Amino acid sequence: MTAVVLGVLAGVLLFLVRTFLPSLFTVNQNERAVMTSFGKAQRLGNRTTLDDPISEKLRPEERERYTYPLVRVIPPGGPYIKMPWQKVYKTQISIQTVSLAFDPENAAMNQNGTILEAVTKDQLNTELKGQIRYKVSESNMYAYLFAIKNPIVHIMAYFHSVLRERIANFEAPQRTGLDAAQPTDATMVAGISINDLRKNLRDINEHMDVECASSAARYGVMLDASLITAIDPPAEVENALAAINTAYNQVSSDISVSQAAADQKIVQSKRAVEIETLKAQAETEPLNALALQLTTLKNSGPDALTTYLRYVRLGLYANAQKAITEVKQ
Repeated sequence: MTAVVLGVLAGVLLFLVRTFLPSLFTVNQNERAVMTSFGKAQRLGNRTTLDDPISEKLRPEERERYTYPLVRVIPPGGPYIKMPWQKVYKTQISIQTVSLAFDPENAAMNQNGTILEAVTKDQLNTELKGQIRYKVSESNMYAYLFAIKNPIVHIMAYFHSVLRERIANFEAPQRTGLDAAQPTDATMVAGISINDLRKNLRDINEHMDVECASSAARYGVMLDASLITAIDPPAEVENALAAINTAYNQVSSDISVSQAAADQKIVQSKRAVEIETLKAQAETEPLNALALQLTTLKNSGPDALTTYLRYVRLGLYANAQKAITEVKQ
């Protein structure tokens, strides 16, 4: 009898161990998990991603298309218990870095994921290099785990589409002031040039960050940052562009030197005019003072000017050694 009881207890214990031990699980620090019951994720009531700030970047016409339920996210820790009819989906939330030319479906694409080709408005093929940093959005785990088959494929395709559209429609900023006086870039056609793209790398990167800000609401993947590090023409035209740029820089240098020489001559001319004006003023000042004195004497009385002239003559006679007078015949 005792053996039968022990056997039953051992069987029950074995059953409990085999049933509930696999039901224990943990979540690492760089992971998040979502649990489903009979295939349905545990949701946060009737709330959707439209109730979350991640949807603020969506356009009005996109809000209905990209609406996903908010689900309960299991944080790091454990052990947690799940029932046999429940299933746990874990995903990494750490930041991932890939080349901007990376193709998740075919690693050989885009020159083995190293260079992304794009066409400018003037039909010039360019080669883009850089990196993308992304991570899974905790606010939209439903889209990443259940709604989209391969979110990374979608996010890379979306990024490539936005970037190529930006390159194809990029226009150089209007030049004003001194820049407008510079010669037109020889590589420019219809306001577009490879040099303008290179000079405006920062603006292009900022544009990509703004345009991809809705990726978390779309695909459950948040673009942490995008960095385009190089925009180059094909190798066969690189030498030609280098020669053109050298000539353009030489012309710009010559114009700058000529402008500096002209400015210097203008400054020298202004100073010469000022000096001659001061000299003329110095010569006319005594005459003006004398005229003022004579006018004052004349206004003092009818005989004042005659008396003044007589005293002036007396002073001259006192200093003269000889005097010649006219003798009337």
